[in-house]
Amino acid sequence: MPEAPTGRRPLAPGAGIDAHRHDTHQIVYACRGVLSATTDAGTWVAPANRAIWIPAGTVHEHRAHGDTDLRLVGLTGNPLGLRRPAVLAVGPLLRELIIAYTSDGLHGAERARLLGVLLDQLRHAPEQPLHLPTARDPRLAAACAVLHRDPADGSTLTRLAARVGTSDRTLARLCRSELGMSFPQWRTQLRLHRALLLLADGVPVTVVAHRCGWASASAFIDVFGRAFGYTPGRAFTM
Repeated sequence: MPEAPTGRRPLAPGAGIDAHRHDTHQIVYACRGVLSATTDAGTWVAPANRAIWIPAGTVHEHRAHGDTDLRLVGLTGNPLGLRRPAVLAVGPLLRELIIAYTSDGLHGAERARLLGVLLDQLRHAPEQPLHLPTARDPRLAAACAVLHRDPADGSTLTRLAARVGTSDRTLARLCRSELGMSFPQWRTQLRLHRALLLLADGVPVTVVAHRCGWASASAFIDVFGRAFGYTPGRAFTM
């Protein structure tokens, strides 16, 4: 496996990087646009105040949503101690450190000093619950597929269970064991992920709220703000 690269890679809307892996760790950050990382365990989505941690050996692929300025930081060490992908909060200082470190013109001792500060900031970056795990049981996978096709589908767990030929108790148990969260939590994660992608494509906030299943734009704005720390109207003007 090659080492994870460091540098800048602009991506057009809808462009991607096919499935691959590295023998070193990597921080993946879109300082403009939205980036998703997908493995066999699920999908992680990160706007401009989040970064994605990709541990060494993880087979993953990327997709850009909106005009995306991708920054890649390859790391030989594991400053986070994480052996699984994760989404991390990126504050103003960490953002500028990543941008500077992945830009041209840094060499030698200056580059090493900048990396040291970047790693210090990275160790204190809190992990964010923005993982959309993938179901493996065919019954749960079928129920999840219904909502992937239409996040605005308001079916109860009982109704979904009937559609896929099982019971609501079975689906609830599978959600906990396979997804690590309740069904309502997973549905909210799915809707937030889809909302980020639609916003990156320039879809108006009110339309996004409707397509993703919120009863009103104000309800969507409230949930989005609590999840990401800013309103959807500011998502791509930061």
